[in-house]
Amino acid sequence: MYTFSNRLKIFAVVLIILGAIGVIAGFSNAHHYDTVESVKELLAEEASHGGHGAEASHEAVSHDSHSEEATHHEATTSSHSEEDAHHGDAHAEHVMHQIHNRPWSALYVAAFFFMMIALGVLAFYAIQFAAQAGWSPLLFRVMEGITYYLLPGAIIVVAIAMLAGDHIFVWMNPDMVNPESEHFDKLVAGKSGWLNSTGFLIRAIIFIAGWSLYRFFARKFSLAQDEAAAGDNSNFKKSFRIAAGFLVFFIYTESMMSWDWIMSVDPHWFSTLFGWYVFASMFVSGITVIALITIYLKSKGLLPQVNDSHIHDLAKFMFGISIFWTYLWFSQFMLIWYSNIPEEVTYFVTRIEDYKLPFFGMVAMNFIFPLLLLMNSDYKRIPWFVVMAGVVILAGHYLDIFNMIMPATVGDRWFIGVPEIGSILLFAGLFLLIVFYAISKAPLTAKGNPFVKESEHFHY
Repeated sequence: MYTFSNRLKIFAVVLIILGAIGVIAGFSNAHHYDTVESVKELLAEEASHGGHGAEASHEAVSHDSHSEEATHHEATTSSHSEEDAHHGDAHAEHVMHQIHNRPWSALYVAAFFFMMIALGVLAFYAIQFAAQAGWSPLLFRVMEGITYYLLPGAIIVVAIAMLAGDHIFVWMNPDMVNPESEHFDKLVAGKSGWLNSTGFLIRAIIFIAGWSLYRFFARKFSLAQDEAAAGDNSNFKKSFRIAAGFLVFFIYTESMMSWDWIMSVDPHWFSTLFGWYVFASMFVSGITVIALITIYLKSKGLLPQVNDSHIHDLAKFMFGISIFWTYLWFSQFMLIWYSNIPEEVTYFVTRIEDYKLPFFGMVAMNFIFPLLLLMNSDYKRIPWFVVMAGVVILAGHYLDIFNMIMPATVGDRWFIGVPEIGSILLFAGLFLLIVFYAISKAPLTAKGNPFVKESEHFHY
């Protein structure tokens, strides 16, 4: 039986406090720029220091050229000045929205990232039951502990989405579907049958309820199987049946969730591969966290029956799903780039022009690093090597979610600073607190599982 140590509790609480301070600081800093004039001052300062000033400098050059023309064409001076002022105000207002969007987006990216880890683990857990896998029962309690975060984590994601509104999801702005408004968007209005706040919330409730019900009953049957009489596998059979049904439900709801919770941040763009792409990211992240927590518990003298073959198999999944993710990333990128359809290719143009470092960096972290670190079979059995690879993979997939959300909400004004780091610390602390609390509530070995002896003697 695992005891949740006070040291780990304190560490998790400290992360939450530091994260909350960072999040509050991010919102406070964003609201320093509540007027167009304050944003203009910021842009002028950035232009003079060459920061985000590429665009601002362009504005300045444009204004200078207009001024020079004005000295030679006095008749048009007034109209040019009015145009410049209007253009400057519009640009400053746009930047002001991006600044206000940033703390919401940082919070949302971190919330989604930790939620998707729990959801990926739940899918992996169900697959083990549906496949009647013999190698993994010793890891079931770790998986059940991680999935305990799913319900609160998913509720937090939806709450942030609803509170943020058009700071993240532009289609939540009622003016976008109002033909009388200057912000009316015909394309968004055409999708309003699906993209509306009521439908978004109803679908979210269905997703979360379905995932949580499966998790509740799977955990219940797993614990009940431990108390069953010898030879009574009725609870295991129930687990098998509901796992098979859940996986059908999951594959549909995960795709729709990825459309709603991520892809709709840019309602002008879509990809038919997107659901699979998000699934690959959450699946490999979830498996990686299973490996990290298993190695941590084993280092504390727990899970004595878990051997290097179990770690090897988890590392194989980390390696294999990383390659699967790369296949999906390249398929989406290559097909869209090659076809060069303007409304599709703009997604990657934005990221390549404004997000070079996080965009190509996450490809290196999610493909090249796992390939080099985990290709060798011997390395997959070395705990510290798996931990090193796991940390890189998790950081890479955080950047993956970052790249999905930020370009649509903050444009080129991205930075991994106080709001982003604060949000990561906040949800990392909450994740540790909830997961290790859940792990401490049941014996670490699913002794009643009919395959547990096979798992104990597993060698590869």
